[in-house]
Amino acid sequence: MKLVFCGTPAFAVPTLKLALRAGYDVPLVVTQPDRPVGRGQVMTAPAVKTAAMEAGIRILQPEKIKNNLELRAELEAIRPDAILVVAYGRIIPKWMLELPRLGNLNLHGSLLPKYRGAAPVQWAIANGEPATGATTMRLDEGLDTGDILLQREMALAPSMTAVDVFPLLAEMGADLMMETLQELDAGTLVARKQDESKASLAPILTRGDGRMDFSQSAMTLYNRWRGFQPWPGAWMMLGGKKLAVHRMLPTEVRGKARLPGELLVEEGTMFAACGEGTWLELVEVQPEGKRRMTAGEFLRGHPVESGD
Repeated sequence: MKLVFCGTPAFAVPTLKLALRAGYDVPLVVTQPDRPVGRGQVMTAPAVKTAAMEAGIRILQPEKIKNNLELRAELEAIRPDAILVVAYGRIIPKWMLELPRLGNLNLHGSLLPKYRGAAPVQWAIANGEPATGATTMRLDEGLDTGDILLQREMALAPSMTAVDVFPLLAEMGADLMMETLQELDAGTLVARKQDESKASLAPILTRGDGRMDFSQSAMTLYNRWRGFQPWPGAWMMLGGKKLAVHRMLPTEVRGKARLPGELLVEEGTMFAACGEGTWLELVEVQPEGKRRMTAGEFLRGHPVESGD
């Protein structure tokens, strides 16, 4: 079977590598252009490009694909049996959807139809889901609305962050995509429509999603922190300056009623009052423009008091 692979970040690499190990013919990888990264704005290749270079595969990095005649000619010349799309980051145009005989096969990091969109892993964790999973589907012109091919579930431990979950889901999803290809090739896989009544959205994350709203419960804020790692994380404003919270724990504080958002400082430990009478211990923080530090270190250098 001849495949073209479209993907960009590290999440997509296991599927590409497993397809090559399984013996599939992958003459072309399509990925996004190199981008400037970090404070130094160093031009950095996508993880998929690096993996493709190591495997000696031809690479295209088009800025746009909808009306890209060069890409279209390349794909029509290859005549792939299927196009694999894993976290590519571009809407696949109609001409490309119609090109391969088996369609454009997508690996999505949720149990569709829940969490359609750009950040399914992060929002599933942020919403406190007990499980997530991977779905392979045949792409159509909608946003993650194509027919489901196979699904596999993965339990989420209460301590797991998005950083923990992404590599596990990437490996599990790679296996699921290989199983999908085998069953499609054998003609044994029956696609099924998504149940629109159960659909939910996982929109792209913004910096504002990391701002802590202390009217919410401590567990809600903790789950959002878990889901929004490494970015946008969790942060608040204190004394007119941004304070990022790198580690936090829901906890009990007896007999210390406070309004949501008020701090309680006790013996080098810092707690924040949250909604529903709940509390968070702020374990590790980072003041604006400074390094990460424990709450105790922060309190020694900053005049923070109970009631602030």
